[in-house]
Amino acid sequence: MAEQAVLGFLQTNEEISDSGEFAASVGIEHNDLVNVIKSLHGFRLVDAQDIKREKWVLTDEGKSYTVAGSPEVQFFLAVPPEGISRELLQKKVDSSVYKIGCSQAIKNKWVEMGKQHVLRKVQHVEDRVKDLLTRIHNEEAVVQKDIEDLKRRKMIALQTWKGYSLKKGPNYTLKRTKAATDLTREQLLRGDWKDLEFKEYNFSAQGQPTEGGHLHPLLKLFVQVREQFRKIFLEMGFEEMPTTNFVESSFWNFDALFQPQQHPARDSHDTFFLQVPSTTKKLPEDYVERVKRVHEVGGYGSKGYGYDWKRDDAEKNLLRTHTTAVSSRMLYLLAQKPFSPRRYFSIDRVFRNEAVDRTHLAEFHQIEGLVCDRGLTLGDLIGVLNDFFSRMGMSKLRFKPAYNPYTEPSMEIFSYHEGFKKWVEVGNSGLFRPEMLLPMGLPEDVSVIAWGLSLERPTMILYGIDNIRDLFGHKVDLNLIKTNSICRLGVQ
Repeated sequence: MAEQAVLGFLQTNEEISDSGEFAASVGIEHNDLVNVIKSLHGFRLVDAQDIKREKWVLTDEGKSYTVAGSPEVQFFLAVPPEGISRELLQKKVDSSVYKIGCSQAIKNKWVEMGKQHVLRKVQHVEDRVKDLLTRIHNEEAVVQKDIEDLKRRKMIALQTWKGYSLKKGPNYTLKRTKAATDLTREQLLRGDWKDLEFKEYNFSAQGQPTEGGHLHPLLKLFVQVREQFRKIFLEMGFEEMPTTNFVESSFWNFDALFQPQQHPARDSHDTFFLQVPSTTKKLPEDYVERVKRVHEVGGYGSKGYGYDWKRDDAEKNLLRTHTTAVSSRMLYLLAQKPFSPRRYFSIDRVFRNEAVDRTHLAEFHQIEGLVCDRGLTLGDLIGVLNDFFSRMGMSKLRFKPAYNPYTEPSMEIFSYHEGFKKWVEVGNSGLFRPEMLLPMGLPEDVSVIAWGLSLERPTMILYGIDNIRDLFGHKVDLNLIKTNSICRLGVQ
């Protein structure tokens, strides 16, 4: 309606001089008309020029004084001819009026303020302020000095009205047709495209800002820094073990590592056991028999654990609790061939059925390395560990005796953290026990040194995170992903 009113008027008239007056004459809200004018001007159907008018209008305070009178007159009228005490006058006059009215009444010499009483100095006054406000409301002329006084007293404010004057534009037409933005198959078949007006392409228009993807901090470790770990291992002559089997049997995860079946780590509170498929039958029978014997009665210089080993427990499927399950498979395959020294490593995910808290998750990433050769000793393990960690920028190491079911001796690895100014545990290590290696078929003079650490702990240290749930899971702060740089673990 508004659009047709504008275009129709301009068909027989040279211009619309004032959009406000035009809106009033045709019964259209001016704001609605302004939106139409902007659209018509954008398509050059009309040429619009800004016009602006300013006028003084009453504030809410000023409007109230046109009804109740100015503060000074309200104050004056509250003082009776015989006078009144200050205390009683303050109760009689509104607090918002008292201070302003008192000041202005004294300035106009209408009242005399004593220590205790207030007296009139005149008997009649005119409310000039109310009169001025009424004149401004009626858009009557007021001298500049009075305008300045009322503005200073915040009774009036300057209001700016914006509108347009209009003329026909270069693309003027009485009825606007919507320009087509796409050429369709149907238009081509019917020939409609010949009568269509197509919207011009703006080749200078900016598209939506693009934002590149961001790697999750943990993914940065797993993709970026993982390659740095791989580089270290490969430079040290290691080869990578396959770690694609997240599901393992209890045999390879526990029994082959000389871990007893009654060990607390096998409890359902620490391990995720599978319901489907719940068991596996594909186990090397001769090796299974040797493992059973060493668990029950010992061998190779060991007394064993002295219990009835159960095949059913060994066949249970689970989510691997450590990548050492991969190591046990690789060492068994190595023992089936003529022996040659090997260096293996793996970096992948493992699972523990633990309560989630600020330092523990149900899954994490484990880094594992092992060396298999003749005559290896604890000194060799310490030497390899110093070489490995120094390549990560961790040159200050300490070792503490520890217990593991499948390594003897065993050591916890500590590194001095310059930021924390203290020693921090960074991994575990040891020599695999003969009860684990000899049933596989490895020669008696062959030893295996091994160590492991997680990816998550270095991440928390280097990112300054004290709650692992802020790093991994649904509570991750997306800004952390966008703003943190790739962590390099000080690799040299």
